[in-house]
Amino acid sequence: MGIDVGSTNTDTVLVDADGVVTARAKVPAVADLAECIDTAVSSLLVRGTVDPAAVCAISLGTDRTQDSVDAGADLRRVAVLRIGAPLSGAIPPMATWPAGLRSMVDAGTAIVAGGCELDGTRIAPLDERAVARFADAVAGRADAVAVTAVFSPVDPADELRAARILADRLGPVTVSASHEIGSMGLLERENATVLNAALSGGVEHTASALRAVVRRHGMDAECFLTQRDGTLRALGHATRFPILAIGSGPANSMRGGAHGSGLADAVVVDVGGSRTTVGRLVDGFPDESTSPYTIGGVVTNLRLPDLVVLPLGGGSLRDARCNGGPLATLTDAAVADGRTTAGGVGVPESDRAGLARRLARYDQLLAEAVDRIGLGAHGLPVLVVGGGGGIAPDRLPGIGRVVRPPHGEVANAVGAAVAPVGGTAERICGGRPDLLRRAVEELSAEAVDHAVQAGAWPERVRVAGVEEIPLSYLRDPAVRVRVRAVGPPLVPPRMPGPPSGRPGVPSRSPARSPR
Repeated sequence: MGIDVGSTNTDTVLVDADGVVTARAKVPAVADLAECIDTAVSSLLVRGTVDPAAVCAISLGTDRTQDSVDAGADLRRVAVLRIGAPLSGAIPPMATWPAGLRSMVDAGTAIVAGGCELDGTRIAPLDERAVARFADAVAGRADAVAVTAVFSPVDPADELRAARILADRLGPVTVSASHEIGSMGLLERENATVLNAALSGGVEHTASALRAVVRRHGMDAECFLTQRDGTLRALGHATRFPILAIGSGPANSMRGGAHGSGLADAVVVDVGGSRTTVGRLVDGFPDESTSPYTIGGVVTNLRLPDLVVLPLGGGSLRDARCNGGPLATLTDAAVADGRTTAGGVGVPESDRAGLARRLARYDQLLAEAVDRIGLGAHGLPVLVVGGGGGIAPDRLPGIGRVVRPPHGEVANAVGAAVAPVGGTAERICGGRPDLLRRAVEELSAEAVDHAVQAGAWPERVRVAGVEEIPLSYLRDPAVRVRVRAVGPPLVPPRMPGPPSGRPGVPSRSPARSPR
């Protein structure tokens, strides 16, 4: 089962072992996430055609993590420890944050000695006494801790040791370590780690809500959360890294469009109720942006899907004129233009001229966004998905063919249901061919191990991509190497049964993926 909670609707699908969508539903979203999930699951199971015990996995995607930062809601107070004195003291932790957000999150900061250079050479020994003093200073006022060491992606030893000291002295407080979250770039990686720690309370609430719904409906299913790169993490693992779920909504839509169309390289146009998101598929996964990503005014080095977002969508069908509502929406414009059929009431003649102008402007903005995302790759097909996809034209000037995949209206939920579990590993190494080969081999093993830790089927994990980026402005040539591994979720395979509530029959074929 795939669930995606959007700002306008919550979409749900059931997908069988062959990847075929067997049931789907779309229900209005509400403010309470637990209610969204419960309503979505109920909308499928209430039909009585599915045995809840036959559902072996549930994948949930939601963009509400980003909303929490933007609204400053459900954030924990975080103590921030940087390891890198005296070299990194010019800009203190959180110095570039918006004042309001910082005041809500900041529970104390410190910079202590330790860290390493780019080549792994120690800057100074970790000042363990200073770490302990910091823990004592923030005890009782910090709900979580973020630890960042200079060049920890090269050698995380100081972060790991500091995290153990903090955990020993502070007890059950969430500790986020930057080498598990960000890439190179001290301040941006530190920012991402602090945000991750601040979001830890919200993701625990999400996990509790999902588990409660699973129990309430009599399902014994493994639970996963979708991630920004179009992959999954098992629920227990994902709660350690809530920031990695930011951007998962567009990633789900792109993966769902790829699954339904069979296309691995395309531009994806996801039309929702309030916005249109345009991104690019490369080898079946979202193309990632190389520019810094800002969350709530905080600059991070997270790599999210490269997107162009238009603040225009189809609107709410409940409110549309074509459905007897009070508002003239872009869906009404598309109905008047003959692009789609929706509702059961005609669009008033007095609205048509204005709607035609709005639709023409939308087409122009959409064509520009598609051209920008597809720059340098002429002739790419355009996949149109999303509940408001009917407002998009069937032809765009200078653009390849427009494809509307099956179940495109719920592509985000399809993407959640069919996504693999993923793991990545990254390192900077020397530019010599032998050093590069060795780094790729070692990182491939690490990425596979990370995917298995995240819930992938060990025997079926594969390396899905190797990225090598030469680094500038260094005395000796160096390359940043990043490896991604993916595999199907490790879940108990089951045979679908009648809607009797009886447990499903285990499959006798361990070689067949349950997904």
